[in-house]
Amino acid sequence: CVEMAKKLGERIGTELQIPVYLYEEAATRPERRDLAYIRKGQYEALKAELGEKPEREPDFGPAHMHHSAGATVVGARMPLVAFNINLGTSDISIAKRIAKLIRARDGGYMFVKAMGVNLDERHIAQVSINMINFRKTSLYRVFETVKMEAERYGVPVVGSEIIGLVPMDALIDVAEYYLRIENFDRAQILESRLTVE
Repeated sequence: CVEMAKKLGERIGTELQIPVYLYEEAATRPERRDLAYIRKGQYEALKAELGEKPEREPDFGPAHMHHSAGATVVGARMPLVAFNINLGTSDISIAKRIAKLIRARDGGYMFVKAMGVNLDERHIAQVSINMINFRKTSLYRVFETVKMEAERYGVPVVGSEIIGLVPMDALIDVAEYYLRIENFDRAQILESRLTVE
């Protein structure tokens, strides 16, 4: 996937004349592994700094924004799991404290990005989580930590949600943990036995 990302990035930069930044596993610089680093300051800052600051030079393409397409990123990474945990409180400060505790940049779990948000229409707070690598940090581990921390504040977890697609293995890991099925083998999963012809 890394080679494919690099080839695609080079093609976009050369053929379409769009500045391309490689990120995650395809990154050419350690700081560019994190998409947030590349996006820092958003469009306006990138436009002003492109061609002026060496750290903002793209991996491929011109050192100026494309007139209609701007700039883009191309990367190779594990599937991201967008996972939100809803708290039985409208106190956003609790969600923010829990998010800070679990996210990697503040010393929490590796491969976890999180923030606390308000769901005004539901009158609850939410810990909004991006699981960057569910194989290295599991959903159930993060869920249990959020639940335990919420309980310290006297707040229940009232639900959770997956946003978008999720790899089946991420959910099987959760089922294995919570159901504690004895002698379970993933070959027992019906879908693993079906073939498409």
